Amino acid sequence: MAYSERELLARLIKCEAGGEGDTGMKAVASVVMNRVHVADGEYLRTGQGDLRRIIEQPYQFTCMMPEAYGEFNPQTVWSCPPEQIHYDIADWALSGNVLPAVAPCLWYYNPFSSTCESTFPRNGSGSLYNRINEHCFYQPTSLYYQT
Repeated sequence: MAYSERELLARLIKCEAGGEGDTGMKAVASVVMNRVHVADGEYLRTGQGDLRRIIEQPYQFTCMMPEAYGEFNPQTVWSCPPEQIHYDIADWALSGNVLPAVAPCLWYYNPFSSTCESTFPRNGSGSLYNRINEHCFYQPTSLYYQT
């Protein structure tokens, strides 16, 4: 399906953080847009400032994978139609807003535990910045800029 960028972002927000409240959804949307606007590193090279390229980059967002952890993924952007709140948050992010609590962050993940790893991804290119609801958020380290 060929979704507009707004629709794709709204679907990603719902799928990745739909149960996290406005703040959690804005945090996820902020990270996605941070990747779009980053000035250097992997996301600049692969995304080239294009939202669709950032979202569709392989293995970045579980909701974009038909399979996850070797099994069928029932929760994807294709199976999670957004509601008005998800469009509102997508519009908020597309208008240039960023949640200050995750302003420098390029990554997030849900550890399914009460603690966050100190670095993410595993190569150490991100360091823990904040936790909002169920997600841990990571800012780039100097290693990111070498990717």
